[in-house]
Amino acid sequence: SPHPAAPAARGLGAPKMGNSGLSLHWEPCPFLSHAGGLAGGIEICITFPTEYVKTQLQLDEKANPPRYKGIGDCVKQTVRDHGVRGLYRGLSSLLYGSIPKAAVRFGTFEFLSNRMRDEQGRLDSTRGFICGLGAGMAEAVAVVCPMETVKVKFIHDQSSPNPKYRGFFHGVREIVREQGLKGTYQGLTATVLKQGSNQAIRFFVMTSLRNWYKGDNPNKAINPFITGVFGAIAGAASVFGNTPLDVVKTRMQGLEAHKYKNTWDCAYQIMKHEGPLAFYKGTVPRLGRVCLDVAIVFIIYDEVVKLLDKVWKTD
Repeated sequence: SPHPAAPAARGLGAPKMGNSGLSLHWEPCPFLSHAGGLAGGIEICITFPTEYVKTQLQLDEKANPPRYKGIGDCVKQTVRDHGVRGLYRGLSSLLYGSIPKAAVRFGTFEFLSNRMRDEQGRLDSTRGFICGLGAGMAEAVAVVCPMETVKVKFIHDQSSPNPKYRGFFHGVREIVREQGLKGTYQGLTATVLKQGSNQAIRFFVMTSLRNWYKGDNPNKAINPFITGVFGAIAGAASVFGNTPLDVVKTRMQGLEAHKYKNTWDCAYQIMKHEGPLAFYKGTVPRLGRVCLDVAIVFIIYDEVVKLLDKVWKTD
């Protein structure tokens, strides 16, 4: 069987058999993507109001002047004007994208990591960073950019005097009709930078913490609670590490994105008119959601890996 020091390599798909027996390379397994996507979908249904508030605060420009005084005021105004359902505006785009996003993220990570492991099947933190960067960039282009563009436009539309999007499919149809397919790919550069750094930081931190926890015993089991704590730490690190990119991405995907020539011009205008603190708008609500998101997804992911190890266990 594969070397026991490679728990992350094992169970990531059905084992690939060769003439000399079982190899260290594993074929991609759809169960992992579905499990990760399902976990992400459940989590986003629970925590979406924090995502909504984060996005509204990031869209709220100081120069305009600002519409919201803070997190509580944003929630109060939304519930007053649109009811509790208003806090879930834009949920559908993230929900529909959760499974394909997880499929691309974990599929790309495993594809890259299986080619970068050492002879014992271990992945060091630096290589974990590189694999995470590749996974984040892939998911940004394939799924996240259109998904996030639709979400931001829906949330921004709700705060306009005359909202025009009646639902997910109507909204997407209107965006494509008015702007073409490129209308769903606004802020691509910022999204690639954000998602790439997101997953690079998260997989780097997770790989580092797992290697530290196991020490000299690669067979040491990690229980779900510890995995969740490590995931939350990885999520927090990504929030503090790249929230400025998230703010720029949100502005580039909003209904007033036409004000910016490109990603760099957007960052320049935010700095010029609102100051450096504007790059950390929405940090608190984002921190709460991301920590829970990353913790849950990694717990589900690890538990499915363990299950697949049992299903495909070989002598």
